[in-house]
Amino acid sequence: QLQVAESGGGLVQPGGSLRLSCSASGIPFTRYGMSWHRQVPGQERTMVAEINSAGDNINYADFVKGRFTISRDRGTATIYLQMNNVEFEDTAVYYCKAGPIWSPSGWKDFWGQGTQVTVSS
Repeated sequence: QLQVAESGGGLVQPGGSLRLSCSASGIPFTRYGMSWHRQVPGQERTMVAEINSAGDNINYADFVKGRFTISRDRGTATIYLQMNNVEFEDTAVYYCKAGPIWSPSGWKDFWGQGTQVTVSS
């Protein structure tokens, strides 16, 4: 079973920076891509950034392009989301997802518990 856990959320001022971390364990890190998503109460969860298993294919949502950077560290089985020049609209719960990963019951996604990011002056 794959375990996914986020950390690094908190309070940040507009224009400031924050780095989120997500560690994965239980399945070899090189077997799956990972991604960051965010959710605001009453709205659907939205993809923020994604990175493939090799780390050479990265995609960003338009609303974070040029401000956020996703990266992965194979040595520690961790991905990061560097958030720069944050805006009020970036306030959300940020979730890390590992997968999809093939299992006998089909493709599966594994989600972390989420970490709150609040942008406030």
